[in-house]
Amino acid sequence: MLIVKKFGGSSVANKERIFNVARRCIEEYRSGKDVVVVLSAMGDTTDELIAMAEDINPRAKKREMDMLLTTGEQVSAALMAMAMQALDVPAVSLNAFQVMMHSTSRYGNARFKRVETERILHELDSRKIVIVTGFQGVNKYDDVTTLGRGGSDTTAVALAAALHADRCEIYTDVDGVFTADPRVVKNARKLDEVTYDEMLELASLGAKVLHNRSVEMAKKYNVELVVRSSLNYSEGTVVREGADMEKLLVTGVAADKNTARISAIGVLDKPGIAFNIFDTLAKNNINVDIILQSVGREGTKDISFTVAGDDMEHAIEILEKNKKRLTIKEVSCNPNVAKLSVVGAGMMSNPGVAAKMFEALYNSRVNINMISTSEIRITVLVDEKDIDKAMNAVHDGFAMGE
Repeated sequence: MLIVKKFGGSSVANKERIFNVARRCIEEYRSGKDVVVVLSAMGDTTDELIAMAEDINPRAKKREMDMLLTTGEQVSAALMAMAMQALDVPAVSLNAFQVMMHSTSRYGNARFKRVETERILHELDSRKIVIVTGFQGVNKYDDVTTLGRGGSDTTAVALAAALHADRCEIYTDVDGVFTADPRVVKNARKLDEVTYDEMLELASLGAKVLHNRSVEMAKKYNVELVVRSSLNYSEGTVVREGADMEKLLVTGVAADKNTARISAIGVLDKPGIAFNIFDTLAKNNINVDIILQSVGREGTKDISFTVAGDDMEHAIEILEKNKKRLTIKEVSCNPNVAKLSVVGAGMMSNPGVAAKMFEALYNSRVNINMISTSEIRITVLVDEKDIDKAMNAVHDGFAMGE
C-alpha cells in the first residue's frame, strides 16, 4: 500500500513539529506501507523570502523569485530526512530536479506537464521514506518554477496520480473541511466527506483548506483525498467522487475578501465590445469572475465584474491603456467588497436555495451588489464590512451547524 502525505508550513514550523510529522510518517512506514511525504516551506519562510527579495529589488524578475522561493521547501525536506534518520528510519529528500517534475515555463504560476517516477520507486524499493519538495517544478529551460501559493497540495496529488497511490492525505492545522471557516462561524461543523465538485467550488471561492488546482487534478485522475489535522488523529474529511448526494442541501459557505469590483462605464452597446474587454484582460492573465451588464441606454452600457484584489491595479491599468479601443468612457473600482458563496450538490434538485440565501441576508440587513450562479453554487458580492455577519447569517439560515 502506497500513501502520499502532504504537510503544510505550520505542520513543520519548528523542531518539535518536524519530529511530530516524522513520527507520524514512521508509524505508517512501520506498519508496512510505502510512504511518500511532500512538504511546504517551514512556517512563514516563504513570506520572509518574499520580504527579503522586495528589500533588495521590488521589481525582481519572476525567474529569480522562483529560484529564491524554492529554497524554502528544500530546507524543510532535508531537515525532515535528518529527523527520520535520527529516529533510525532510512529516508531520503528529493527536490523537483531529482524527481524530475516537469512543468510549464510560466514562472510564479507553473503547471505540471508530467512527473517521472523512476527515482522515487527506486528509493521506495530500498524501503526508504521518500520526502519530496512541494510547490516546485522544472521547465524546459532546466529552470526551477513555482506553482503558485498552495502549490504543495498540487505536488502531492500529482505524485499520488503518477505513483497510483492508494490515498493522498493533506495535513493541515484544522481537522478537515468545515461547513464554514470555524474562526468566523463558531458552530461550523466538520464534514465527513465532500465531492470533488463541491470541494473545487469551495477552494476556488475562498476556503483555504485545499489548493483548487489540486482538487482539479484529483478529480481528473480519481485520486482519493483526505484532509486531516497534523496535530491530532481525527478522521478528517474525504474528498472523492460519488460522495452521498442525498445529503445536505448546502454543503458549505465560503467567503473571499481578496476581491475587487471594476466597472467599465459608458461602453458602446454593440456586439463584440464585451468580448474585446474580457479578451484583453485574459491576454494579460487577469481572471474575471462575476459579471454584470446594465441595460443599454443612449447607445451605451456599463459592464461590471470582479477580479482578485491582487489583480485590481493591473486590470485598471490595462483598461485605461486600451480605453479608446474598448470604447470605455470611465473606469471605476471598489476594493472594499467580498464574495460570499453557498455550495452544495443538493442544490441541483432543490429549488428555492437562492431565495433562502437572500432571505438570510435580508434579515441581517446585508445588501447584495452582484449575483452569480452555477448548478451547485450561488455567489453574491457584498460590502467587505458585512462579510462575517453575512457568513454567519447564511450558515444559520441553512442550519448547517446542526
